[in-house]
Amino acid sequence: MNHIAADLLTRFRLLLADPGSHRAWALAANDGIIATAGILEGFAGAGADAATLALAGMAAMVSGMLTAGGAKWAETASEREAQLSAIEEERQEIKRQPGVEFDELLAYYEQKGLSADLAKDVAKQMMKRSPLKAQLESEHGIVEVVSRGDIIQASLGTAISYAIGASVPLLVTIMVPIEVETWLVLAAVTVSLALTSILAARAGRQDLNRTLLRTLVIATVTIGVSYLLGKLAF
Repeated sequence: MNHIAADLLTRFRLLLADPGSHRAWALAANDGIIATAGILEGFAGAGADAATLALAGMAAMVSGMLTAGGAKWAETASEREAQLSAIEEERQEIKRQPGVEFDELLAYYEQKGLSADLAKDVAKQMMKRSPLKAQLESEHGIVEVVSRGDIIQASLGTAISYAIGASVPLLVTIMVPIEVETWLVLAAVTVSLALTSILAARAGRQDLNRTLLRTLVIATVTIGVSYLLGKLAF
């Protein structure tokens, strides 16, 4: 039991330190912020009262969280299934025609820039030590197989991040008077999107200004169109 707990703690620490996870969480939070704010502003444009706005925001947060988490679950599970299929295919190919698989591995290392002799030595060593691993990396780019734990972590991380993002405009709607709700939601959305964009840009080693501008443009269009539709509806 202690070993399992230690393993889970180690995996959690690695996840927290992984830039790829940071970027995915930031993007999910952005989705939550923008989608929920858009729905709230649409209802506000239609003249909804405070209770209706709160209910709409909570419904948007819950449904969006479940959708985002479910989509990530399906995506990661599909990736795992594709990897397992590739593993079985390569396992059969190695048994059926090891010579062909060796030639493919040799060609892979030569394309990587190794000399013919060195590529041959490396291919021999890899086929002797771990032929399946060598073929998976060279032909499919598979270095590590997605585990069931990875699927759960990815889906939960996405769902929680979406909910955190969605809670920003929702909390503003619940806590402030309806007369100033629209402007405070916009202010809170701008600040929170700036923070998540900084995180996403740093994690993905992208240009911060472009990332921030792209995010704010999407948010502005989404919220603006939602508000106008609400106004036109009533």
